[in-house]
Amino acid sequence: MSEEFIVLAGDGWAQVLKQGQHLRIVDLEGNQAVDTLFYNAHDHADHYSAVNTIATQGNIYLTTGSRLLSQSGNVLVTIVDDTCGRHDTLGGACSQESNMVRYDIGKRYMHACRQTFLKYGLAHGLEKRDLSHNVNFFMNVPVTPDGKLTFEDGISEPGKYVELRAEMDTLVLISNCPQLNNPCNAYNPTPVKLMVWG
Repeated sequence: MSEEFIVLAGDGWAQVLKQGQHLRIVDLEGNQAVDTLFYNAHDHADHYSAVNTIATQGNIYLTTGSRLLSQSGNVLVTIVDDTCGRHDTLGGACSQESNMVRYDIGKRYMHACRQTFLKYGLAHGLEKRDLSHNVNFFMNVPVTPDGKLTFEDGISEPGKYVELRAEMDTLVLISNCPQLNNPCNAYNPTPVKLMVWG
């Protein structure tokens, strides 16, 4: 049985993937950043760890073959197909506070991914303190030679996708980023399509 969902820019989605299920995230119009959290569905304290994932694979970017590890070293999901080729592990999720600090105090009112995570996470028993490392699918965040992060134009194009396979029962939380202040979404947030099967 397969399911499809359209997630509008600024909206979110949450679902438990059963072990062996696949999730494909399709960038419908290109350059859309899809902020995503992963949790062991049976122990939310055992969530995705950027540190463990980066250290184990020896790369700060994710693509086909990348295994996303949890705090305790469990493999939550594996990227089994990827037509974009590069996804960010370092940039974090936008928040009202980061919008204010990074761009302008007047940007604080703007909707941000952390609000979306909280809205959809509440239905699964998550609270603000449970929000942790996230993956930014399709987002381009190069690291400069002196170790700084830069937020650049996306490298994704319409129809590009990333496909994940759940290696254990995994709660997936998505915020389809509403960010209007940096080029990660080409200053024009757009919908994405999600496909679940298996």
